[in-house]
Amino acid sequence: MTTATSITVRVPLAIRRRPGRKTIVTPMATGPAEATTHADPALVKALARAFRYQRMLDNGVYGSVTEMAAAENIDRGYLGRLLQLTLLAPDIVQDILNGKCPERIGLPVLISPLPSPWQDQRANLGLG
Repeated sequence: MTTATSITVRVPLAIRRRPGRKTIVTPMATGPAEATTHADPALVKALARAFRYQRMLDNGVYGSVTEMAAAENIDRGYLGRLLQLTLLAPDIVQDILNGKCPERIGLPVLISPLPSPWQDQRANLGLG
């Protein structure tokens, strides 16, 4: 009968943070292996905040956008525009997170008033 043994594997690497991406640097002769993303960090952060704030409203942590804005120390108008990001078409959100969204579509464009129907959003943003 054999006994259970554990094996520890150590891989020397370092993660270098650069604007908009992370790079994994290994000591191998083949050079660094890059795990890159070209997603706009401001857009990704805004989406994360928007969905977090929406979840807080849905769970009853705050009774209104005004109450949340005061508690989170955010301008009420900005918070309202930020929450509109949760109404974006799922494929638009996916493109933003994957870095496939055109550069001309930045945060100011996305927090401006957009139509509710998803096909109208795509047309308004020039995505199809």
